[in-house]
Amino acid sequence: MELLKRRIREDGQVKGADVLKVDSFLNHQMDIALFVEIGKEFYKRFAHCGVNKILTIEASGIGVACITAQFFHCPVVFAKKSKTSNLDDRLYHAKVVSFTHATVSDVVVSRDYLGPQDNVLILDDFLANGEALRGLLDILRQAGSQVVGAGIVIEKAFQPGGAQLRREGLRVESLARVASMSEEGGVVFAD
Repeated sequence: MELLKRRIREDGQVKGADVLKVDSFLNHQMDIALFVEIGKEFYKRFAHCGVNKILTIEASGIGVACITAQFFHCPVVFAKKSKTSNLDDRLYHAKVVSFTHATVSDVVVSRDYLGPQDNVLILDDFLANGEALRGLLDILRQAGSQVVGAGIVIEKAFQPGGAQLRREGLRVESLARVASMSEEGGVVFAD
């Protein structure tokens, strides 16, 4: 998606060899006009898959998921990184390691919102090692839901997550695939 790649080149900041800071438009301050184009692109790629739910993980994936859901006319479910007092014990659980935060979270989704009747599109802002996706796939397995694929805004293709998940049979559609990056050379895209 050329519009996204241009924004990454213009406004993204490379920190070291593996951190791409895009918080000015993607995951802190959100450019809604860009999100609309991202949502249209995900819809174009997954329109004929019977999506009736979108699943993401808090917090950075929620904005993209909500805008995209407008095109699918379906609800968004997000995995919470902590159990809140208003949730009962009827939950799906999965452990997720965060690359960005170097933490492990027990993410949860209420059993009320996912089940065997659901055709689910997973959406997230970044794919690095694939741990968030693996956690969401585990939750969908517990729910008996069908997974139509995963839509990723930015994939760090130089990290193993995307390639491993594709080898395992998951359809992964990334809008911008980063082949390499450095503070001196900037971002090089894989395609």
